[in-house]
Amino acid sequence: MSFQLDTNRLRDAVVELIRMASTQLPEDVIQAMATGRDREDEGSPAKSVLNFMLRNAEEAKKNSTPICQDTGTNIHYITIPVGVSMRAVQQTIIEATRIATEKAYLRPNAVDSVTGKNTGDNTGEMAPYFHFEEWDEPAIKIQLALKGGGSENVSAQYKLPDNRLNAGRNLEGVYKCIIDTVNSAQGLGCAPGVIGIGIGGDRASGMLIAKKQLFRLMTDTNSDEKLAELETRLYDDLNTLGIGPMGFGGKTTVLGVKVGAAHRLPASFFVSIAYMCWADRRHTMTFTETEVTYD
Repeated sequence: MSFQLDTNRLRDAVVELIRMASTQLPEDVIQAMATGRDREDEGSPAKSVLNFMLRNAEEAKKNSTPICQDTGTNIHYITIPVGVSMRAVQQTIIEATRIATEKAYLRPNAVDSVTGKNTGDNTGEMAPYFHFEEWDEPAIKIQLALKGGGSENVSAQYKLPDNRLNAGRNLEGVYKCIIDTVNSAQGLGCAPGVIGIGIGGDRASGMLIAKKQLFRLMTDTNSDEKLAELETRLYDDLNTLGIGPMGFGGKTTVLGVKVGAAHRLPASFFVSIAYMCWADRRHTMTFTETEVTYD
C-alpha cells in the first residue's frame, strides 16, 4: 500500500505538534506533579513550588505560551511507512520549525558551535534532531520532545565498572549510577525530574535509548520484570533524597523513572541517563492521508 504524502498538510500538523509540546504538559505529567504536591507538607517550600509549577502549566496552556523560556532542543522520533521519503519528511519538519519559531512557540535556540552565531529559527546542523524508523502502518508517527539545556547539562553517562561508586557490571551497579546522577544534580536540573535510562549499547545508542524512555507514560509498567522492579526501587529511593522541587527540599525529587536496555559489547557496559526537567514537554502525532491525531 503506497502512502501519498501531502507535505503542506504535514507541515501544518507539525506546527500544531510543536505548539502543543511547548505550551501543554501531558495529562500524566500533570497528574504526577499533583500527586507529588499532595504528599508534601502543608506550608512547605516544596508544596508551594509544585503549586506554582502547576499554575504555570495551566496558564501556559490557556494562553498558548511556552511553559519555559528555554524551549529546548527539538527531538523528533519518527516512524514512517514503507516508501515515504525521509528527506521529504525531514525538510517539512524543518519548515514547520521555522514557522513555529516565528509564531513564538519556540525561542531561537540553535547556535553554531564554531561561530557562536544563532540561526534565529531553531534550524541548523542536526537541529532539529531526527531519528527515523519504519513500520507497516499507513501513517506517519512523530514523537516530539523539547529538552531544555538545564536538564541536558545534568544528564550523564557512566562506564561500568565504576570504582568511585563501587559499582559493578550488573543492575545494582546501574542503580548506583542513577542515584549518583540525581544526587549530583540537586536542583540544577529543575527538579522534580523524569529520569530516562539506557543500559548497554554504545555511547550514542545508549543515550538514544535513554531519551526514548522519556516518551513513556508516567503510569506505565516496564514489560521486563527486572527493569520494572528497578524502576520502582529507583522511584521510591530517589524520592527519599530530600532534594525536592528545584532543590528546596521535600519528598518529590523525581516524577518518574523509565529504563530501557540494549545489547552491548563484552568490553563495554554503559549506563546513559537522560534527565528531563519537571516541564516534561512531549507529545505524539499520528498523521494519515485523511486525519491527524495528537496525544
